[in-house]
Amino acid sequence: MAVPIPPQAADQNARNREPRVNHRIRVPEVRLVGQEGEQLGIVAIEDAMRMAQEASVDLVEVAASARPPVCKLMDYGKYKYLQKKKANEAKRSSSHVEVKEVKFRPKTDDHDFETKINQARRFLLDGDRVKMTVMFRGREMAYAKREQERLNEIATILADIAQVDVLPKVEGRNMSMMLNPRRGGPAAPAPGAPSATPTAAPGAAAHSPAAPKPAEAAPAAPPAPTGPAVTTRGSAMRST
Repeated sequence: MAVPIPPQAADQNARNREPRVNHRIRVPEVRLVGQEGEQLGIVAIEDAMRMAQEASVDLVEVAASARPPVCKLMDYGKYKYLQKKKANEAKRSSSHVEVKEVKFRPKTDDHDFETKINQARRFLLDGDRVKMTVMFRGREMAYAKREQERLNEIATILADIAQVDVLPKVEGRNMSMMLNPRRGGPAAPAPGAPSATPTAAPGAAAHSPAAPKPAEAAPAAPPAPTGPAVTTRGSAMRST
């Protein structure tokens, strides 16, 4: 049984992990570094403390194992704040990847098998690793070869969004395969692959409203007759 650490001892351990500052530096001389990183040489600890007080900063031991120890003039409170802020930003930016396990049996029917594949696809699209596991019972280990091919089939189906990290292998009475999300997002479809855009079903065009036809132009007037003019008797009498 683990013995709990008293709070006083925990505080002391945390204090020991921090660098020594100001009066806690108990050496006769140090190699001093200025606030801008300039080398000030080896000086007595009293002179280093005086320079820190005149600049209203702290004397911080940054390399205790050196001989003499290396100390720097800095605002230690501001330094600790910036270090903590940097650590928090690094923790937030680091991606947390979980391992999701999808289990099935050799006797899993086709419908449930398709459901398991869709479940693995959702996990992979969320950025999680997926462990596909086949669970054997009794004499079902005789189907190990067939289930290995089944796992390879899963890898082929999910190849657009996943890549195999660990090939199918037997672990006791289970066989598992590890899939990682594909970097850069889903892979582009291969040339000649069917488009994901749904196409209209056959006969759908017969039910869709036809586009209006353009208005037909009016028939042109017949051309005027050509040739010698014909004069009737009535018209000749009127003219006289």
